[in-house]
Amino acid sequence: MKITPDLFAAFSKCPTKCWLLVAGEPRSGNAYAEWVKLQNTSYRVTATERFLSETSVDKSALSPSAENLKADKWYLAASLVVQAQMNPYVLASSIHAVERVPSEGQGKPTQFIPIHFVFTNKLGKNEKLLLALDAFILSETLGYEISHGKIIHGDGHAILKVKTSAITDKVWKRVENIAALLSSPSLPDLVLNRHCAESEFQTRCRQMAIEKDDLSLLASMSEKERKKLHSKGIFTVTQLSYTFRPRRRPKQLRDKREKYHHSLKALAIREKKIYIVGSPELKIEGTPVYLDVEGLPDRDFYYLIGVRIGNGESAVQHSLWADAVEDERKIWREFLDILETVERPVLIHYGSYETTFFKRMSESYESPPEGSVAVKSITSAINMLSVTFAHIYFPTYSNGLKEIADWLGFKWSGLNPSGTQSIVWRREWDKLGVAHLKQRLLIYNSEDCAGLELIANTVLRVCNYLVKPDSISSPFPNVSHADSLPSRETMFPKFSSPIEALEAINKAASWDYQRDRIYIRTDKQLKRNEMRRNSKVVPTGHINREYVFERPRICPYCGRTGESAYKATRILYDLRFSRFGVRRWAVRYRFHYSYCHSCHRCFGKPKEFWEGTHYGRNVVALLVFKVIELCESQRAAAQDMNTMFRLGISDRQVYHLKVSAAKIFEETRQSILLHMVKGPMIHADETRINLHGKSGYVWVFATFCEVAYFYAESREGDILQKLLSGFNGVLVSDFYAAYDSFPCPQQKCLIHLVRDLNDTLLDHAYDEEVKGIVTSFAELLKIIVQTIDRRGLKRHFLRKHIVEVERFYRKLSRTTYMSETALKCKERFEKNRNKLFTFLNYDGVTWNNNNAEHAIKAFARLRRAIEGLSTPKGIEEYLILLSVCQTCKYMGVDFLDFLRSGEKDVHAFAESRKRASPLKTQQQLLVTPGTRLDV
Repeated sequence: MKITPDLFAAFSKCPTKCWLLVAGEPRSGNAYAEWVKLQNTSYRVTATERFLSETSVDKSALSPSAENLKADKWYLAASLVVQAQMNPYVLASSIHAVERVPSEGQGKPTQFIPIHFVFTNKLGKNEKLLLALDAFILSETLGYEISHGKIIHGDGHAILKVKTSAITDKVWKRVENIAALLSSPSLPDLVLNRHCAESEFQTRCRQMAIEKDDLSLLASMSEKERKKLHSKGIFTVTQLSYTFRPRRRPKQLRDKREKYHHSLKALAIREKKIYIVGSPELKIEGTPVYLDVEGLPDRDFYYLIGVRIGNGESAVQHSLWADAVEDERKIWREFLDILETVERPVLIHYGSYETTFFKRMSESYESPPEGSVAVKSITSAINMLSVTFAHIYFPTYSNGLKEIADWLGFKWSGLNPSGTQSIVWRREWDKLGVAHLKQRLLIYNSEDCAGLELIANTVLRVCNYLVKPDSISSPFPNVSHADSLPSRETMFPKFSSPIEALEAINKAASWDYQRDRIYIRTDKQLKRNEMRRNSKVVPTGHINREYVFERPRICPYCGRTGESAYKATRILYDLRFSRFGVRRWAVRYRFHYSYCHSCHRCFGKPKEFWEGTHYGRNVVALLVFKVIELCESQRAAAQDMNTMFRLGISDRQVYHLKVSAAKIFEETRQSILLHMVKGPMIHADETRINLHGKSGYVWVFATFCEVAYFYAESREGDILQKLLSGFNGVLVSDFYAAYDSFPCPQQKCLIHLVRDLNDTLLDHAYDEEVKGIVTSFAELLKIIVQTIDRRGLKRHFLRKHIVEVERFYRKLSRTTYMSETALKCKERFEKNRNKLFTFLNYDGVTWNNNNAEHAIKAFARLRRAIEGLSTPKGIEEYLILLSVCQTCKYMGVDFLDFLRSGEKDVHAFAESRKRASPLKTQQQLLVTPGTRLDV
């Protein structure tokens, strides 16, 4: 099996193409692919002749033998054919050119530098890998490593030196993948990608993909998303179309970009309908100016600006042509002058190519004057792709202008026009100067403008129809809003029939209907059960105590007399805790309910009653403990209390008790946060929660002894400025950018960094540069962690490692990395240099964010019980009580004891527990002044 550079390059772009080349499959033809091949061949011939002409005949060689390279006397050789036996396959290449450098001293080998010719002005990673392949084969032939090579490319024959030894591992890995591919007798899984437009197998592969209804037909779907769907058993576009379900858009996310739904795109294709998501907006208040720019990306040269002003038959088309790069300034100036002549121009384009055009032209040439018509229209230009993306789903496999316009009915004069074909036409015109090539480009550009006009008018009609559906007719009979689709099917789907009698029969067969309407009339026991179930539950039972209060003589608020009063009797239902258990406790109170005419306040009701109820503090404490600490639902907590103590508590009462408890302990949470802000360190983290009808974020702030939770509608960092105002300590957090905006010393969680580095290392197992960076950091952090294990978080013992940190960064800055992944790792370390080792300069500052993450786990347990069932107001109440609960845990006190104590300051309660005798019981006695009567 022979692996050549052609197969190597084909595999880099598409494994299927590589397999088809080896199998000898007939090529369907592609004008651009044939042109690229011709250009590479022509450039190689020209560059070879140029090189050989600059070298004397006796020092150059054409297609020399590779058998005795070390003894040859030439300094420059062209078309050197080399092979390397790598069982069970052979690597073979015809190296474009090789430069021979004599040895610099005795014992040092002669150096050979492979040279690769590329006709493009810009290079990608594949060209460097092809050069590295040549260097690898040449190394195997010579018996020693070839570490460098050259790429000569572009119109100016620019020279790029490449360190091939740094990417040899990638070459070897790709060679192994090619060998594994070619050893398989069957065609690999067909996957359409961006290279298809340049492939000679484009027609064949696309036809096969359409026959299979393959997911890769959806151009906007990434390989990762496609593999994830494959793992779920979804392999076709039709299968994917059945998975879409409408989702309600949260209010706080309305201003953010809508998520793109591949399943809805598949549904639009299956049903041949346009689907709308959300409320897309398009306003053209002025004269529409449709813009399409043609250029040569390889040369950063814009040679044609198409401008279509107005709509329909009255539209005026301008085609601004540049013969050479020197004319680019002229057509830019002409374009600005045209804009100045249009009344209220509204620039409309499709995609980011024109956006880049505006930026580069303004930087390279003169920008339009501030406040001019041109600058206003350019800064407010409308990108139609941004308007339609994730909002309007056309039944086309891609979101390209030509495919959408073609579906809308636009007719193109040429056969399958494309951007790659326009590049061929322009380069051929540069070479030959034939008039018909220029005319083709002008027609192609003007038709793009006309197609853009059709799309813009269609989208405008759709948007107007959404705003005023009654006054404007639907732009198409096959336009539908995604919200109109049925929601997700349940386990027991609703029975639906066009015959009314069948629906009536099905309804009569339901369990609830028969039990409530039929069986209850037949069975007396069911009737008694129903009556008992519907009766109001009233707490009953033995009265343990009774207290009588005398009528108050003066108002306790203003100290005046003259109140009106009436006698009242209330029964307090509470719980009494003993050392080994808890029992129900009922007390009857006889008192006078009074009203003061001076201060207009009511008084006289015993303080043992929880406000607005006939329950005591211990009942509320146990309910809150069950809901917050044990994560029981409010219904389950009420049922539990009624089963054990016969208190007659309803679900609604549990809710109101939770609300009132949250109001009381809001002051406690604020005191916890104030105590944290005055401290030397705060851990911070955030997590998402889905609520009833919307989603939001829960932020947690923690120290060694306190935890505070807060709800926010967004993940923006404004909440940090609001809650942590005045904090001057160290903020320990993850790498979320919002924390960087807070003005205080910061320590980033190194555990997050370690996990990220480990994932990077696993994804790039053969990248020695990445491995070197990660290893150096790991050794550094390991030594620091060992010191922490022995000495604790004390600056006195940790600051000695500052020298080692500086040494790590010096080594990092001095090392030159070729790998893109290694460069990203280096950039991340340098960017966060002042935030990775802050803990070395402070006492008691941790190097990870485990405190906050542990607090997040506590909230996650509660979230499982309430997610989707609460509201922002409700979740805020939960978070108040959870803050108190977790702070009690962190301070080593019992949450239930704190709730029963009547105390509002957790710190004060913790101190009182330390001073209390350990032999003292935990009883909560009901001691009320008054006269006790035995019952």
